[in-house]
Amino acid sequence: MRILLVEDSTDLAGPLVALLRRERYEVEWADSIAQAQKLIDELEPDLIALDVMLPEGDDAGFRLAKQLRREGFGGAILFLTARDTVEDRVLGLDLGGDDYLVKPFSLEEFLARIRALLRRGGTVRQNILERGPLRVEFDSRKVYWNQRPVSLSDKEFALLERLAMYPERIFGVDELLSKVFPNTESGHRILRVYVHRLREKLGENVIVTLPGGYTLGV
Repeated sequence: MRILLVEDSTDLAGPLVALLRRERYEVEWADSIAQAQKLIDELEPDLIALDVMLPEGDDAGFRLAKQLRREGFGGAILFLTARDTVEDRVLGLDLGGDDYLVKPFSLEEFLARIRALLRRGGTVRQNILERGPLRVEFDSRKVYWNQRPVSLSDKEFALLERLAMYPERIFGVDELLSKVFPNTESGHRILRVYVHRLREKLGENVIVTLPGGYTLGV
């Protein structure tokens, strides 16, 4: 699952990003609205953890949430803020937020809220895919082949997840590069390397090469 953290405090953002990455989520961090908007287009996040008070203003997070919902963003939005009045909570939810977490909060509660929102849905259509010998548990980020657990790196899982979330779709090479390897300078070679790694771990037929791109096989 892909998460965007929008938070201008480095002291808070650092531990949150580290926590999410330990849980094997794909995470990007923005410290301003401008940076967030750029990353939203690149990452297509399943969830945005959004500070309300940002450099662009004390209600900048509220404004961004309103804009995103107006533009059709279907992922989950979790507000993170020290503004704890009932009026602020109601406003955040009315503007399109799915949950509201008041600072200071524990890392355990933050992670639990993330899990709950991703289970709830948003753009996530399913939590488990079973296809032939392949089983992918999106929420727990576990993968099984012939009922045996298989250990994948973060990027290996991100590539498999992208294909498994839309198992009937053919993904173009450039699209996979932009979504899974946005910062690479290796071009198409890096994608071929990771496709090869997944085939080695999960079987040759797990990913099918077609004219124009790749699709989930098995």
